[in-house]
Amino acid sequence: MTPDGREGGHGARERCRGERMSKSGGNGGRASWIVGGVLALVVLPLGAMIAVSGGPPGGGDGKGAGGSLRNGAVDPAYVPWVLKAGALCEAVTPAVIAAQIEAESNWNPDAVSPAGARGLAQFMPGTWATWGEDADGDGRSSPFDPPDAIMAQGAYDCALARQVERYKQRGRAKGDTLDLTLAAYNAGPGAVQRHGGVPPYTETRGYLARIRSLIPKYASVEEAAGELPPGRRMAMPLRGNFPVTSPYGMRMHPTLHVYKLHTGIDIGAPAGTPFLAALGGEVTFAGWTAGYGNRVVVAHGTVDGKRIETTYNHMSAVDVARGQRVGVGQRVGAVGSTGFSTGPHAHFEVRVDGTYVDPAPWLGMT
Repeated sequence: MTPDGREGGHGARERCRGERMSKSGGNGGRASWIVGGVLALVVLPLGAMIAVSGGPPGGGDGKGAGGSLRNGAVDPAYVPWVLKAGALCEAVTPAVIAAQIEAESNWNPDAVSPAGARGLAQFMPGTWATWGEDADGDGRSSPFDPPDAIMAQGAYDCALARQVERYKQRGRAKGDTLDLTLAAYNAGPGAVQRHGGVPPYTETRGYLARIRSLIPKYASVEEAAGELPPGRRMAMPLRGNFPVTSPYGMRMHPTLHVYKLHTGIDIGAPAGTPFLAALGGEVTFAGWTAGYGNRVVVAHGTVDGKRIETTYNHMSAVDVARGQRVGVGQRVGAVGSTGFSTGPHAHFEVRVDGTYVDPAPWLGMT
């Protein structure tokens, strides 16, 4: 269902309320917004590209400047272009590009929606006329040409990311940059600005949830596994010297306002800070819970005959999937403020045979 009450068709569909991004103009070139009559757009009104000529960019090794792709998750013919599109800016990784394509067309380059959206990235004709370019140098620009569509998608995502960052700097919006970017992609940047963040549209919230749920399918853990510090049973789950803002123990819960056990430690860190595995193991849960928000649970086997698990909570992003193995220091997600939380922080827990224990001794803090 779209925010204006219309039923969506192929993929998630949105009316962008007359807003579209111009390739040129004031306020930073591509970031000017033209408001005109109501223009029906597919949820992914995709964008321009940074010029590429000749053959596919890069190699097919699954790595790019913007991150890596899980081996075998993307058709090898598309891998170089997804990597290139996902390296145009820091906010949008190759896994985000791939997740969007699956959500829109399920990787069908010939897809056409009932509304007339076309190709892998489901461009509407009017949007393509503004943003489409010839990415692979074959002499034509077409939304049915996967390189053209993929590169346009990356460039438009990045333009939106820059726009929402400006909103944040001016105090017009709050939230995780990727969430705001995807929301702007879906509902239009004006909706993000009007609502001061992710709009409360069911369709837009569903779109964000779908993309977020698909990202781990395509992302690979990039960090090389590290080693435990000497004398420690676990490594710190954040890099850097961040303060512990709330230790393990009984306290007045800041949002529930009841006196209860704080089952882990809170470490104060900015939203987006990488949240890292404290010990090698297997991801047994990666997803959403009401209280913890975005949560990851990693099982580490047994120590002295007891099952050891760690949990990573309130994250702005989950970067692993259930069944995936991670090593010490590898990224499982990003610090955030989801669930019952009053601000960005890393809530880290240790469970022994299913019982929460103080993480401090395990981390060498006592």
